[in-house]
Amino acid sequence: MVRPHVLTQTTTRVLEPGDLGAALAVLESDPVANAFVASRVQVAGLDPWRLGGEMWGWYTDGKLRSLCYSGANLVPICATPEAVRAFADRARRTGRRCSSIVGPAEPTALLWKLLEPHWGPARDVRPHQPLMVTERMPDDLAPDPYVRRIRKDEMDVIMPACVAMFTEEVGVSPMAGDGGLLYQARVAELVGAGRSFARVEDGKVVFKAEIGAATSRACQIQGVWVAPEHRGRGLSVTGMAAVLRYALADVAPVVSLYVNDFNTAARACYRRVGFRETGAFMSVLF
Repeated sequence: MVRPHVLTQTTTRVLEPGDLGAALAVLESDPVANAFVASRVQVAGLDPWRLGGEMWGWYTDGKLRSLCYSGANLVPICATPEAVRAFADRARRTGRRCSSIVGPAEPTALLWKLLEPHWGPARDVRPHQPLMVTERMPDDLAPDPYVRRIRKDEMDVIMPACVAMFTEEVGVSPMAGDGGLLYQARVAELVGAGRSFARVEDGKVVFKAEIGAATSRACQIQGVWVAPEHRGRGLSVTGMAAVLRYALADVAPVVSLYVNDFNTAARACYRRVGFRETGAFMSVLF
């Protein structure tokens, strides 16, 4: 007796506000890797205007399995190879609207492989960015007591450091294009939320970092920077310990970050603070 083939139905579509519960279930299946998108969805829901982009869903047999955030960034989430191919097809049809593709290394690499003939060349490709995680403070390291939250009236103090960090990290100034309005709004959002931290000496930032994404289960540190003239003093290690203390006490039980694999000094700093590598991200910058 020959058994009939089982037909598997798949489909991809833009998610709507009524799909929020199913989308959150996918995001919460990997709270560390998905912290960036999950934090946005928890605040804004799935309405494209509030979210700042569309959320694409990939379904198998009627169940939502994978997501792709399509906004300023294109981010595959819990994406199987089949889902990545479907997302690449949609991205090709809509055209490139993002400034970067970023996400877990394996699905992001496949997504870029499929999109590069249509969207390439990229300005920069960073194929292996270690994802690092910790759940506790180091026992043998004292946090910098001078690292504190930046106040709302200190935007003029923190902005030059943020612009310098972004330009150094990404290779272009965030002030280009719209004159920095969107970037300044994002910095102000983090300051207002109490997630911007710095050590300030004589009115200038010598160390800074932000908790850029935050959910109740995990948060992500970003924008770690030491002023060039103050490097070599160990400020990044004790400063990171201070930010980690704030994160664990006030934000989430798990703290993560991802770093360029070629930045050996930063990776050594994060290991010293207690972060361990648990996976890898990939970024494609346009």
